[in-house]
Amino acid sequence: MNIKSDWTVQTDLGRKPSKASLQRHLNEVHDKNPGFTEDIASNCKDIYGKNSYDLLLDLLQKKKNLNVLDIACGSGFLLNLCYKRFGEGYKLTGIDMSNSELELARKKLSHTNYKLHLGMAQDLSFLEDSSFDAILCHWALTLMDPIVPVLNNIYRLLKNKGFFAAIIDGDMDSVHEYKKIHNIIYKYVQKEYPSYGTIELGDVRVRNSKDLKKIALKAFYDSKITITPHVLHFSDYPKPLAREVARFFYASFVVSDQGHSKMLKELEKYFSSRLNKGLGSFMMPINLLYIKKN
Repeated sequence: MNIKSDWTVQTDLGRKPSKASLQRHLNEVHDKNPGFTEDIASNCKDIYGKNSYDLLLDLLQKKKNLNVLDIACGSGFLLNLCYKRFGEGYKLTGIDMSNSELELARKKLSHTNYKLHLGMAQDLSFLEDSSFDAILCHWALTLMDPIVPVLNNIYRLLKNKGFFAAIIDGDMDSVHEYKKIHNIIYKYVQKEYPSYGTIELGDVRVRNSKDLKKIALKAFYDSKITITPHVLHFSDYPKPLAREVARFFYASFVVSDQGHSKMLKELEKYFSSRLNKGLGSFMMPINLLYIKKN
């Protein structure tokens, strides 16, 4: 933990960090903690037993032999699930800004028909126009700034009748338990970085459904756009649950070792106060963005 970067320094001084410093900060988090969200994202499920990866892959369920692009593919977790579900008929492509994540992805996908690229979603000029049937993004769109060139690139890369789907943050105020967890974590972060949280990671408009629709419509002017809310749930014993939940929040990676230990103890205490059959519970709001290109 205790990641320090020029982004955290500028934030601590109350200054607005540059977009480049944000990218370097996120890259450092992922280089030191590749694949850190996979466990909790896999374990958090809706009332039908679907996790956030399932919600994306279900959109491909009745289609075959597709060219699929995963933007911010990380360690290749979603692409590997795609291969396991649909087999070798799919051509899989991933792009990510972290070499450490891509190293893991190459190992996971060594048995598949895949291509991986090191790069940013804002610059995809090396990919051909109208070359993908589906473009997916799992929990990374909210971190991309500027977001407009990302959406423009996605529109350019999609074939007609292709679609873009992304898992993004839901409305924190819609789930009291999630907001409580968020506030506990940020309490410890802001003891060390008082200005943390006043400056958002990524483009704040992506976290608001109405604003996101407005900017998406500028790129996808002729397309159908839907944003569907879901609430996911994960139960475990309080101590491991506290550890996994904390790792889901980027903010937790900047806390000192001492602060992090105290934060985990408070999270464990909170989960222990709400046991159901001996297990603590974590609830998380998400949105599923779906855009079909005409």
